[in-house]
Amino acid sequence: MVKLNVDEEKCIGCGACVAIDPEHFDFNDNGLSSVIKNDNLESANLKNAQESCPTGAISIGDEIVTDQKCSCCENCTSDENCECGCDNCECGK
Repeated sequence: MVKLNVDEEKCIGCGACVAIDPEHFDFNDNGLSSVIKNDNLESANLKNAQESCPTGAISIGDEIVTDQKCSCCENCTSDENCECGCDNCECGK
C-alpha cells in the first residue's frame, strides 16, 4: 500500500509542510509534523511540501516498517534481547 509518511526522527517541526499543505499535514502533540490524510497523493501542494522539507522527512511510498519494534505490543524491542513474551511476536521470541 502506498502511503504518505513523516519520519519523526528527521522532522524538526519547522512547519513548512503544514503551511504549504494543511490538507495532508498538521502538528502532533510533540510539535512535529504528522500525516492527517493519505488521499490525493498526487497534489501539487503535497509535492511542494515534500520538496520544501529541510530534512527530507516526508516520503511517499510503501508503508514504513521500523526495525526497532514489531507490532505485537509496546514492550517489544524486536531484537535478540527482547523479553516481551507476546504470542506470535515478530521478534522471534
